[in-house]
Amino acid sequence: MKYVDNIRQVAELKPDYLGFIFYERSKRNFEGIIPEIPKGIKKTGVFVNEYLEILVSLAEEYKLEAIQLHGDESVAYIQEIKKHLPKVEIIKVFGIKDTFDFSILEAYESVVDYFLFDTKGKERGGNGVVFDWTVLKNYPSTKPFFLSGGIGLQEVPDVLAFLRRQESQYCVALDINSKFETEPGLKSIKKLKKFKNEI
Repeated sequence: MKYVDNIRQVAELKPDYLGFIFYERSKRNFEGIIPEIPKGIKKTGVFVNEYLEILVSLAEEYKLEAIQLHGDESVAYIQEIKKHLPKVEIIKVFGIKDTFDFSILEAYESVVDYFLFDTKGKERGGNGVVFDWTVLKNYPSTKPFFLSGGIGLQEVPDVLAFLRRQESQYCVALDINSKFETEPGLKSIKKLKKFKNEI
């Protein structure tokens, strides 16, 4: 999210999370103010290999309730975040293309609240491309995860089919972004309503 009025409009749809990207190289980089939003919605800061001090400072300034880590953050780095922000949920992102080495996740299981699986692309997110979800048949963990990567209205039948399959049993959220934008950071309320209704 990026624009005050749009944030308010999206918040009226009562998503579980609203994302704010704190990454200067992103065209969705957030530098504004977050208006009052309903209490049930978790303000989520998205970071990429950020200095710990800056991440903690922004989390405190914006009263973030979740942190989504889109870079190459180590287990030790996440442990430091948790020392400073013990009540904040940690979502660690992993990019998938055609295959994925799930053994990488093991070290992170004790320090994160959720994994997020996104499409591996040239950008750190917002590529608008779907990865092969059948890769998740090999998911070895019981840690809940978010499904992300190019999910839009056209993907609704595939999303519903995925959610009915065994490998989706730990999928607790759908992370949607670029396919609902009229410009970077500005979401189409009409498209979001349609998606929510269809899901």
